[in-house]
Amino acid sequence: MFADHARQLRYFFSSQEFSDGLRTTLAILVPGLVLGALGQLEAGVTMSVGALCVSFTDTPGPPLHKRNGGLAAVVLTGLMALLTGLAQPYPWLLGALVVAVSFWFTMLLVYGNRAGAVGTAGLLVMILMLDKPLPQGHVLSYAGLIVTGGLWYLALALALNRLRPYRETQQALGEAVLAVASFLRLKAEFYRPGTDLEEAYRRLVAQQVSVSEKQDGVRELLFKTRQLVSESSAIGRRLVLTFVNLVDLYEQVTITSYDYAELHRRFGADGLLGAFASEIEALAAELERMGFAIQGNYRYRPANPDLLAGLNQLKARLDAREADPAQPGSVLPLRKILVNLRNLVGRLQGMQGYFAEAAAPLLTLQANGTTGQELDRFVAHQQFTWRQLTGQLTMRSGIFRHALRMLVASLIGFLITEMLAGHHGYWVLMTITYMLKPAFSLTKQRNQQRVLGTLLGGVLGAVMLWLISDRLLLLALMVGFMVVSFSFARLNYLITVIFMTPFVLILFSLLGHGYVRVVQERIFDTVLGCSIAFAVGYLLFPRWESELLQGYLRPVLQANLAYLRTLQEALLGSPVALLDYKLARKEVYVSSANLGAAFQRMLSEPQAKQRHPAEVHEFVVLNHILAANVAAITSAMLAGEIRPGVSAAGLKTLRQAQQQLRRGLVRLGEPDTPEEPASAAAPAPTAEADDAQLGEQLEFIQKLSGDINRLTETVAGNK
Repeated sequence: MFADHARQLRYFFSSQEFSDGLRTTLAILVPGLVLGALGQLEAGVTMSVGALCVSFTDTPGPPLHKRNGGLAAVVLTGLMALLTGLAQPYPWLLGALVVAVSFWFTMLLVYGNRAGAVGTAGLLVMILMLDKPLPQGHVLSYAGLIVTGGLWYLALALALNRLRPYRETQQALGEAVLAVASFLRLKAEFYRPGTDLEEAYRRLVAQQVSVSEKQDGVRELLFKTRQLVSESSAIGRRLVLTFVNLVDLYEQVTITSYDYAELHRRFGADGLLGAFASEIEALAAELERMGFAIQGNYRYRPANPDLLAGLNQLKARLDAREADPAQPGSVLPLRKILVNLRNLVGRLQGMQGYFAEAAAPLLTLQANGTTGQELDRFVAHQQFTWRQLTGQLTMRSGIFRHALRMLVASLIGFLITEMLAGHHGYWVLMTITYMLKPAFSLTKQRNQQRVLGTLLGGVLGAVMLWLISDRLLLLALMVGFMVVSFSFARLNYLITVIFMTPFVLILFSLLGHGYVRVVQERIFDTVLGCSIAFAVGYLLFPRWESELLQGYLRPVLQANLAYLRTLQEALLGSPVALLDYKLARKEVYVSSANLGAAFQRMLSEPQAKQRHPAEVHEFVVLNHILAANVAAITSAMLAGEIRPGVSAAGLKTLRQAQQQLRRGLVRLGEPDTPEEPASAAAPAPTAEADDAQLGEQLEFIQKLSGDINRLTETVAGNK
């Protein structure tokens, strides 16, 4: 247990989130402290507000995207400060501005999360100014301070990135490696006696979502940052090649999928499965060690230089068991697992080789095989057109419905706080802005975390202020609370709120406000804002995840169908480009992760709104097993471990599997497209033993495809 906590702390302090938390805290504190020392505290606080707003757009991504998003936020926050200041004397005009801005800035999500963060920055400036009446002559100077604060944050962030151009990519890559290591640990659980296999699959699917998110983040950084793709430095090439091999290693992990219930029935009594679990754990620990080294930017040294030693001992145990007449039954399934583990070790050793001192010449030679244009195909490219925005102005659009909910919730919050004389309403609107999410499950989760975090944080802050009177100590505690709060913004919202509340209370106390009244107001405003957000999210144009499932099922079936076609071409001896195979593999991983995330969200919704949760879970698991089996055959063929060739019966079975997936797509509303013509080449002859084994694998794939089609009909038909 202690080792787990130590590992988590080590992970946190070397993470991108902690670095971002330190940078955001520094950027917010400096203007207030410096100008406050010069007798201009109010100006310093205003600059800090501008820095805080622009920090929302500083999410992981290529430097160019961060710069453009920051500049857009600077312009928008300055404009909103100007408009809000001019509209303040006219409550009806201010209300109209709140309604219009809450809608249109939410619609910026059409262009992606960073654009949505730009809209949030503009919305926050307006909200913070609602209870800050300004003389009309001071509006322009206030907007100028907001812009200056935003430029200060942007300059600091870009300067730090220029000083350490590889740091963010290293941290993202390290996190991706650690996510795969956690996935591998979960795979080890399938071999342990007494494991609840259904629950193990749930955890595995949830971790698959995390792996996909981490890998997508690394792709954005690596393949959209020309400096990393085109340069010839050993550091840049090492990062690119390590990630490419990490994805291959992850594939090797996913293809080790078997009938675990049958394995436990046959081999659970002799301790072999537990030994396999221990070896997988050891590999996960070594991979984790590498992830920490990449993330922490220190030299990686393998803890276990001979990863094959344990596998060799396992082989000896399998040989002894097979030779023992008292132990009937074949150990072929365990030998297959052993072969996969050896391949996994080979992948891991390949990654280890990139960190050796003599690896630089090899890095350059290997990297020359892949061009920047080829890598560019692995990432999506965001376009910004007016038609994209107007095309979403329909009730069929989830973003449009969310924007309408935001409009109504903001209007209700504004009207209620206007009717409460002497009440500070900005916290209510701020709560609504952060609590109301496109999916009801996320809104519900955020509301629970916000209320609980505010209560716990309020108690913590009140106790601190009651016990401590030293202003310097309170300032130091406030800085610590800020770092923790900003660091956990993307990791754990509950922790963010718990530490944000005492930070705000201490700040108000240092500014001369009574903390007891501030605590009471914050709790009341939080509960009011959460209640409005929850009610609007539940009652107004709700879109339940069960209603959206078909949109996630369709890409999964399409990706697996393309995967099966790639396998068919490889079996028939047609040339299959490695890049095309990896693109097809990526689509399978991404679509499966998206479906898994939607399934997890559906489970957090009211039970009355859930449809076929058991069937959807089974679909997710069977899809995972199908992809693993297709990858096992295809990757082995592309690696030269299996030569092309398939019997006529095997080819027929494979085509039947594809037909099952096409039927599922038709059930989901896709047009019934004819089967693509197969290669003109006749099935190549194979060895009798190989042909029998391949035939069994293809029959299993065909059975899985049939089961997936059956589940698709159930889910799509709402039976």
